[in-house]
Amino acid sequence: MRLDYILKGIDILRSNGNPDIEISDIASDSRKCGPGCLFIAIDGFESDGHDYIGQAVAAGAAAVVYSREEAEKTVSSLGVVSVRVQDSRSAAADIAGNFFGHPSRDLNLVGVTGTNGKTTIATLLYRLFSGMGYCCGLLSTIANYICGERFETSNTTQDPITINRLLRMMADRGCEYCFMEVSSHALHQGRVRGLRFRGAIFTNITHDHLDYHKTFSEYIRCKKLLFDSLPKGSFALVNSDDRNASVMVQNTRADIYRYSEGSMAEFKVRITERSLEGYLLSINGTEVWTRFIGDYNAHNICAVYGAAVLLGADKEETLKGISAMGPVQGRMEYFKCRRDITAVVDYAHTPDALENVLRTLREISSGAQLVAVFGCGGNRDRTKRPEMAAIGAKYADRIVITSDNPRFEKPESIIEDMKQGLDPGGMAKALFITDRREAIRTALMTAQDGAIVLVAGKGHEDYQIVNGVKSHFDDKEIIQEAAL
Repeated sequence: MRLDYILKGIDILRSNGNPDIEISDIASDSRKCGPGCLFIAIDGFESDGHDYIGQAVAAGAAAVVYSREEAEKTVSSLGVVSVRVQDSRSAAADIAGNFFGHPSRDLNLVGVTGTNGKTTIATLLYRLFSGMGYCCGLLSTIANYICGERFETSNTTQDPITINRLLRMMADRGCEYCFMEVSSHALHQGRVRGLRFRGAIFTNITHDHLDYHKTFSEYIRCKKLLFDSLPKGSFALVNSDDRNASVMVQNTRADIYRYSEGSMAEFKVRITERSLEGYLLSINGTEVWTRFIGDYNAHNICAVYGAAVLLGADKEETLKGISAMGPVQGRMEYFKCRRDITAVVDYAHTPDALENVLRTLREISSGAQLVAVFGCGGNRDRTKRPEMAAIGAKYADRIVITSDNPRFEKPESIIEDMKQGLDPGGMAKALFITDRREAIRTALMTAQDGAIVLVAGKGHEDYQIVNGVKSHFDDKEIIQEAAL
């Protein structure tokens, strides 16, 4: 594709060289550049792409888009076409849309945002519509899928070039629907800029990512950006049991719909039976058995139902599909162990998510001992650490506080922060074991017969990051080795 077409609509401050050259690919990572590539230098949060312009050109890049004035000398000395823009991050999204032919316009793209529930809702919608015979795409925390084929992912929401590349693949393979998790980071950084959404779903807003957003109001503002961008004729489906639902849809051009358990809504859910094997729900007056547990999952299921109906799916077929589906990987997955112990693996890594999971398990435990194994991530929001510990002590009979992904922090320091949330009663319930493998084993070996042991925080993740080194680690594998 010609460079001048790729740059259509981009606000260019300065350019040098032939704008008619053919571009073979685009990249914002110099390691992904090849002959004829356009390299977009982005000032990132961990590294600056402008520092890698030389490597990109050495790898074959034929043109460079940049924004930092200091990079002009470097670019001009390399003998390639160069284009300076005001903001290369925004330009990257617009360029990606142009290069890949704005593929979101060829799909029914549905975004899911909120603190909790994004993965479950997006994944279940993908499963549901795939089960109805549609070719679908999924962009999620766990993995990306195109018509059943899995593509690994590194972020909840990928960079705009990867997103548009995957959407183009989906459209070319005949996908009709794509369901996508949209994180607050992605919205703030413009990763979904220029995408056309058929609809968006809001789950909830609770304490998370304040290490990045700094204030709760800024976190909310970033989430709201998704609904601000919705075009006329699309739908906005929000959880009206969350007090911030009305904020999300202020000034949106989309048609507004609500789902709820306790307030007025177009899509209503009520829990009629609870057990460790699943919940019986009433959705808009029709009962459906699900293999999901947790009151929050009742909300998630209702959101899936509402979105499916808004996308034109048959109501009865939708409920049948929901009834046939099981839990999402790492979300309330449970395993039967020796001595009638039930081990539960869940991704809960925020105070609200941990409280929801523990409250659910306490409600359906029938008096059984409840043990919780969890920690907090390193180099992330420290303010939630004591709160997480306090919540664990409030609901569980015993807590084992351990490492999550310490990253570059000392696990012992993270645990010390968590201890600040424990009163004497909480301290009496607690064990502190830095090694996560040993913590899980200890919890299972010392649990009473018939106990429920929750292992929280990592869910689907099959790795642990210690001292910046990423190594294989899977909570489910540890449970299977120790107790099955």
